Amino acid sequence: MRLALKFNLVLLIVFGLGFGAAALFSRSLLQQSAREETLEDARLIMESALASRAYTSTQVAPLLKRLGEDDFFPQSVPAFGATEQFDALHAQFPDFSYKEATLNPTNLRDRATDWEVDIVNRFRQDSTLHEIVGERDTPNGRSLYLGKPIAINDAACLGCHSTVDAAPKAMLKRYGPANGFGWQLHETVGAQLVSVPMTVPLAHADAAFYAFVASLGSVFAVVFVVLNLMLTLMVVRRVVRLSAIADAVSLGKIDGPDFPATGTDEVARLAHSFNRMKKSVEHAIKMLEDP
Repeated sequence: MRLALKFNLVLLIVFGLGFGAAALFSRSLLQQSAREETLEDARLIMESALASRAYTSTQVAPLLKRLGEDDFFPQSVPAFGATEQFDALHAQFPDFSYKEATLNPTNLRDRATDWEVDIVNRFRQDSTLHEIVGERDTPNGRSLYLGKPIAINDAACLGCHSTVDAAPKAMLKRYGPANGFGWQLHETVGAQLVSVPMTVPLAHADAAFYAFVASLGSVFAVVFVVLNLMLTLMVVRRVVRLSAIADAVSLGKIDGPDFPATGTDEVARLAHSFNRMKKSVEHAIKMLEDP
């Protein structure tokens, strides 16, 4: 097997292993970065919802209660305010969603679906669990969700949700007496859920990955060509010439030219040694030919 072929085979094997390892690592890193980016978006929406709930509870609700003790204004409910505020964002970005998924809600639009019930039950089973992050497939692609528990830690909430008799009549008139009652203090009744699409971040990650692979392949192609040129000019061509002169000497043609021995590298040192050997052979042959 020729020297250049051996060199190229080793180079291809080394590059193949390195290329594969780099591709796997970079793809994993980019996918993780895309997930972190999506999670940051989800956390931003969640914090916005929490801020909206706090504003409604501390600023809006007290003002609305002054309008009439017997009246019920849904705008005074923090969950209602956060959901209504997000609806404006949802109109512009329909793939983003926020929901206060509840097992037994007063407003039926907040009733938890099957997958949301599973999240709520996980919070109910583990009171130390404060956040759940996961992924799920949707009709529009992969989506990341962030969930936080909704627990009844304020006894004031039981004024509307303990029993039908204790609930404001205006609320019963609006939502009816069938749902949203029987809640207990410190009970986890639902979960705040934010869903953010991963399609765009994953697409960006894939584009970056393909660009990285293409650039890495281009760099290898250039290095491969340069190394082969260096190998041909600095080693293979000189060794071939040295081999041709050695063959000629072995056939008795000792009057041929010496091998050019310029430089200080290993091939040049080999050429110097060969030239000395050639001269020694010439001298020995002359001594044998002289009477």
